[in-house]
Amino acid sequence: MTGAPLLDTTSVPSPPYLDAPHVRYFWEKGMGKDLTTWTGASLSEKDFPRFYPLYHSFDGLSDTAVLDTYLSLPYPEASVLIQRFLKGEKPLENTKVPQSLPLLVASMHRPEWFDSTLASHGASLCMRAGTNALMILRDFTLMGGYDFAYLNKPLIYTGALKKGAVKRLKDTLEFWVAVTRENALEPGSEAMQLILRTRMMHSYARLKIKEHAKDWDFVRWGEPINTWDMVATYTGFSLIFMLGLKKMGMHITAKEEKGLFHLWKYVGYLLGIPHEVLPSSAKQATEWFYLWTLMQAPGDAHSKELAQALLEENLQSTIYPFLWQRKAMRTLHQSMSSYLLDPPTLQRLGIATEGSHHLFPKFVTKINYGLKRFYPVGEPKRYEAMKKKGHQQQLKVLSDYIKHTPKDFRY
Repeated sequence: MTGAPLLDTTSVPSPPYLDAPHVRYFWEKGMGKDLTTWTGASLSEKDFPRFYPLYHSFDGLSDTAVLDTYLSLPYPEASVLIQRFLKGEKPLENTKVPQSLPLLVASMHRPEWFDSTLASHGASLCMRAGTNALMILRDFTLMGGYDFAYLNKPLIYTGALKKGAVKRLKDTLEFWVAVTRENALEPGSEAMQLILRTRMMHSYARLKIKEHAKDWDFVRWGEPINTWDMVATYTGFSLIFMLGLKKMGMHITAKEEKGLFHLWKYVGYLLGIPHEVLPSSAKQATEWFYLWTLMQAPGDAHSKELAQALLEENLQSTIYPFLWQRKAMRTLHQSMSSYLLDPPTLQRLGIATEGSHHLFPKFVTKINYGLKRFYPVGEPKRYEAMKKKGHQQQLKVLSDYIKHTPKDFRY
């Protein structure tokens, strides 16, 4: 369910960055060209009027629930109320559950179009990708997303930049791991509870931005954490994620590709995005992603700050006890980004592009090509073994981040 647009969107403007140099490079020479070559997408602006209103729409159902809880009660009391409700426990004495909360939960019912078997194929890809998946998510999907200036504005206005990349990475990793395990999205599961908390966190951040950010530019940036930006974000977890894996030499089966789009279509739906605007295939995702990029300015000074904070995260984290280890990890992540991202993006984000930095990603790519040759995914026993190993690798990294990350803070 989306809230009413703040602005009158009956008159759809022309795409503001249709012929901008950064957009043209992206789609004619850069990552966008890789996407169209892979997917066979046909780029056109004809559907822009259909998607533009999403830039000024939002999750009104969740916003109401947040207004009735976090913004009506003391923050700790609201947190306890929601936790007890999700566990099926009675609220504390003198506390009532607002009607908006069960309505929000009811909106997250399992739709008829959801195919759990298909979604499990997508989850299997995420698990068997192991540490490849985590590097792509961090150094390609997340880092590359910082080059879209307007998408980053909520991070700036909520102070997430100052609160540090370590916490942001832990939250993203925890969410991704939770929702990409096989059969994780059962009613009442921990993953479903995390999705609901994430949905309400988005609303909390949006309402706080609208309350305090008097200079928020609704014309250029849309609603804070708007529906179209949400679609683009979860396209990053499917389309861009798979492109990154392909760049690193991993083979993706047709079932895995279709399943991953189905999985993220369902996760996006649970987060309050209308399922009709969530892509079901690589071709559709590319064509719709193209329309969104026409709304985005290139990376700016804040983009560079976010990128540098992500690079410096390894130096701040205490996962590795010695400084030389943390510096080595920083270099490896920088090498991955410089290998995977377009040159103009690297320049705007301030990421070094020395040729020697490509040694590590090229080494990983050769390993993946070798595994693809000697351990074909078509053999069930080997496939299950790779999936189990990758799952364990990801849980180990997540465990380290949880152990070495400060406790949750308010947004």
